[in-house]
Amino acid sequence: MLPPALPLVGGPARPDQDAFYRPPADFADADAGDLIRSRESRVYPTPARLVPAPVRAWQVLYRSTSARDEPDAVSGTVLVPAVLWRGSGRRPIVTYTIGTHGLGDQCAPSYELASGTEQEFALMGQALARGWAVAVTDYEGLGTPGEHTYTVARSEGRAALDVVRAATQIDGADLSRDAPVGIWGYSQGGGAAASAAEQAKDYASELNVVGVAEGGVPSDLRAVARNLDGSAAFGLLAGAAAGFDAAYPDVGIRGFLNAKGRELIAKVRQECTAELGARHAGRRLAEFTTIADPLDFPPLVKVLRDNRIGAQAPDMPVRLYHAQLDELIPLGVANRLMREYCGRGVRTQFQVIPAVEHVGGAVLGAPGSVSWLADRFAGRPAPDSCG
Repeated sequence: MLPPALPLVGGPARPDQDAFYRPPADFADADAGDLIRSRESRVYPTPARLVPAPVRAWQVLYRSTSARDEPDAVSGTVLVPAVLWRGSGRRPIVTYTIGTHGLGDQCAPSYELASGTEQEFALMGQALARGWAVAVTDYEGLGTPGEHTYTVARSEGRAALDVVRAATQIDGADLSRDAPVGIWGYSQGGGAAASAAEQAKDYASELNVVGVAEGGVPSDLRAVARNLDGSAAFGLLAGAAAGFDAAYPDVGIRGFLNAKGRELIAKVRQECTAELGARHAGRRLAEFTTIADPLDFPPLVKVLRDNRIGAQAPDMPVRLYHAQLDELIPLGVANRLMREYCGRGVRTQFQVIPAVEHVGGAVLGAPGSVSWLADRFAGRPAPDSCG
């Protein structure tokens, strides 16, 4: 028996001040993907919040599973185009995995969609324009109590699968677990999308996942970390350290941080993307640690390996795309992932987007991803670059 929907009245309250995001004490008794509660919402394209987007929207709280296989509660948003679905079969569902938003609760996509500040809504809109439903997870600890497990692929992938399960339980959304499901994400979202695809067969076998479009994938986090160390985007590396510390406290990350390091982690846990980029540029890991190379710390190496994309073959077609001049996630990381997919027999389309950097890859790669997903929903054969 589902709880009644709760209306969202007026402007949104910050998640840390909104009881909707706090799960009941017995939420762990539910199954993965069970809807805990939902409420109707509105999505606004701009911060002025003058005219809502022409979609039906629900904020959801649902049960998922952490990277350590423990029950957790995750929030998100489900978007359904206002028009009736006139295609064949049930309305397709895209689980859209957002890129880096930050680690503070105020950065949660469900809050930003309702506030009119969600920069990726234009990308989601390309899927909505096709008549598809879009389910957007906030990931673990982003909005809900606890710390956000930023860049921890195992928990992110599970949250992306479970939000689809939850979406099909919303009264009035008319979404079916028999619907074809597509997965789409870029950057942090590319890692989450890829992880969802790799885990789908074992974790959510009842879902009909027909393909995954994953871009700017941070598949090898050690390689990405070494690239970010000392760069203008060092804040992302600090955020990842905070994310892995939240997911795996027994690894002992705090144990090799000095006082400056502990202060840094406390700061980034309150910040959104703009602050991560502006406040920590050019810093280096050596400033914040008591050991020579934390990226060689054996317990950390193990959990990074456990979350590496490409170690397991997804059982559906893949569209992999990457910006040629990506300054955050080197193109070589994508090339290696492509070789791994091909070596495991995964039908993979690989596109290098020429002459653009990381953010440009997200924008220019989106139309091709939507078209590729449309072909998967239509049952057309997937292209293959493995040759």
